[in-house]
Formats: sequence, structure tokens, C-alpha cells
Amino acid sequence: MKPCVLDASVVAAAFFQEDFAEQARALLVSGREMHAPDLVYAELANVIWKRFTRGEIDQEEAGLLLADFLRLGLETTPSADLAEPALQLALATGRTVYDCLYLALAVKTETVFYTADKRFINALADTPLAKHIAWIGGKWG
Repeated sequence: MKPCVLDASVVAAAFFQEDFAEQARALLVSGREMHAPDLVYAELANVIWKRFTRGEIDQEEAGLLLADFLRLGLETTPSADLAEPALQLALATGRTVYDCLYLALAVKTETVFYTADKRFINALADTPLAKHIAWIGGKWG
């Protein structure tokens, strides 16, 4: 199986039974080599914190979710190594540098970046970068 890049939205979909949770879980357990910028830790921890502040999970569950995430074994790349290409992609696409860190990693590793962010997918649909980004709700292989 081909390696891939995942963002925090894919993990959140799987953990919190969001739309396309089944597809997200299938990807997480697919045995693929999964990559992400190290920013993914802060992003997912923030998602867990938001769920806690909304009263959707308790403190114990928050800790368990973070521990489960850390056990996924993502291969992470320091954001500092991706900052320059991410900035260039952000300037060219009008997307945030945060989002473009994932895209820059996918371009660098010649893989596909999976996300639940349909707006990001749509923004790149008619560009040469479209081959590096895929929606978790679509077909993936």
C-alpha cells in the first residue's frame, strides 16, 4: 500500500464518530505508512480540548483519546522543515499555512494527503496540486 499524509480532521472523524468515521477508521487501520507534520499533535489535542470544553467528553476520556492517537505511529516531519514550501503553497492557493504544511508534506513525499476538509479539496480541485489531496469521504486506494 502507498504511504499517505493525514491531517487531524481524519483522526477526529474516526475518534468522534463524525461524518465518514467509518472511512477514517478504515484508513487508520489499513496498515499504510501514515505521515503528518508535527503540527498534527497540537491540532488533535486542541480538538480533544474543544470536545471537553463542550462537555462532550470528560477529562479521563480526553486523556485516553490522546493516548490512542499517540499509539497510531504516525511518521512526523518537523514543521520547520516544511515551513518554506508551505508558505509558498499558502501564498499561491490562498489557504492557511497550517493546511499547507500537510500539502507540502504530500508534495515532498509524492503521496496523497487525506482530509475531511471539503473546502480545501474544492479549492485545489482545478489545480495541479489536486493529485496530492483527497477527501476522506471519497474513494481511496
